[in-house]
Amino acid sequence: MSSAGDPGLQPAAAAPSSWSALRYKSFRVLYSAWVGACLCMFTNDVASAWLMTSLTTSPVMIALVQTAATLPIFLLGLPSGALADILDRRRLLIFTQSWGVVVASALFATAITGHVTPVLLLLLVFANGLVLAIRWPAFSALIPELVPVAEIPTASALSGIANNGSRIAGPLIAGLIIASAGVSWVFAFTALVSAVSAALLISWSYSRKRSALPGERIAGAIRVGIQHVRQTPVLQRVMIRVFAFFFNSIGLIALLPLVAKQLGGSDANTFTLLMSSMGAGAVSAALALPRASRRWAQDVRYAAGTLIFAAGAALAALAEHRPVAMIALFFAGGAWMITANTLMVTATMALPDWVRARGLSIIQMAMMGASASGAAIWGYAAKMTGVPATLVMTALAGPLVLLLTRKTRIGSGAPEDLAPAGVWEMPPIAVPIDPEHGPVLVMVEYRIDPARTSEFLELMRESRRVWLAHGLHSWSLFSDVTQEGRHVEHFIDESWASYLRRNERIAASYVPLRERKWAMHIGPDTPAITRYIAREVG
Repeated sequence: MSSAGDPGLQPAAAAPSSWSALRYKSFRVLYSAWVGACLCMFTNDVASAWLMTSLTTSPVMIALVQTAATLPIFLLGLPSGALADILDRRRLLIFTQSWGVVVASALFATAITGHVTPVLLLLLVFANGLVLAIRWPAFSALIPELVPVAEIPTASALSGIANNGSRIAGPLIAGLIIASAGVSWVFAFTALVSAVSAALLISWSYSRKRSALPGERIAGAIRVGIQHVRQTPVLQRVMIRVFAFFFNSIGLIALLPLVAKQLGGSDANTFTLLMSSMGAGAVSAALALPRASRRWAQDVRYAAGTLIFAAGAALAALAEHRPVAMIALFFAGGAWMITANTLMVTATMALPDWVRARGLSIIQMAMMGASASGAAIWGYAAKMTGVPATLVMTALAGPLVLLLTRKTRIGSGAPEDLAPAGVWEMPPIAVPIDPEHGPVLVMVEYRIDPARTSEFLELMRESRRVWLAHGLHSWSLFSDVTQEGRHVEHFIDESWASYLRRNERIAASYVPLRERKWAMHIGPDTPAITRYIAREVG
């Protein structure tokens, strides 16, 4: 595990507490900037949602504010994740905060002059969503670099505290500014906070660990990221649950302004209180997460969070009095925090550093794609059937998903050792090779007892999965038709640099698999390995 920000970083000796990750200076700096970014996000979201209610009474247009905010993450998730793995993550974060200043200033200017329209507001909210699309993968991928492995769940929970603490503070600040000065001045506030966060990141001394190999190209980096997720079963299981949970839960968040109006909230105060209730529940749950994580497995936390959120959404939908709705939303917010944190920590722990931002960006795409589509669909459903009936439908969908996914688990099995194995040695080469030349062909020849062919093929299936997960372009197994028991494992990398990167990255968890494969070889020596590089002949 890298620790670029704190060179002397050592694993925590004591059991992590709710705040123990803040002992590490580099994480404190990053976390402070993240708090400012989250505060901007929620104050801006509240102001945008409330401004839309003053521009139109259409439930679809109001729900589309959430779609506009989350759609950029779905569209740009993969490129942003690849950039966060290829480029300097600190500089990416500085860029996002600076872009946030520009967008917030544009929102302020159009709102204060009265030139804002529903369509223009959606466009500017979409532009602001670009900030989160680029910022989130870089921030999430940095956490494991700045704290020990044991502190990753705590650090992730702290990011949730920042996120959901802002869910409380943001609406309160927005409501105060709206009541005293008008909604347009909320955007001026977010522009100022974004500028302060950018300045904090500029002063940060973090520097990433650099490889001696040429950097990956964006198209190749995206391909490898997708391939890694496809070949990692736990990530596939997490993605299914992320999509299902956020598709259902966004209905409550997107329709909350209309819930507030049904409770007699003709101004922003009721909406602010409801949002703050959700945030308070989320912060309370985040503070309890270290103890809950030690006591209950991931699948238990995920199931409990899903069911409690469903109950909270249903109660909020049917509530006739504001205090009842606030209590329901408090528990819904806590359940949302538990479920989201469980899924994201599971994904983070299943990703090695070299592909973490790309993997998390794909998870984020599932999250935001579900949120964007869910907000639009639930908004249309509310138009057809009414807000209470729609929220009851979202609540019933949660237990249904649990029922459909009951046969698979996200926390099954011991975690893999994803640190680079460090056992690979550079092969002797006859002539210098340009890193960009390729493709590269590698063949490993085995002689296997024919009676053990089925066992060998099972190992080869796992070998294929591991190598493709590490970025291999293609993998095949060939059996000699003239000599029974002679098999060739066939690898192709896009270039010499890709071949070197793949071997540098191979995880320690692969070593036992390699030893099992080689132990099945019945020749006098280890399996013969030959390497070839393509030549242009025409």
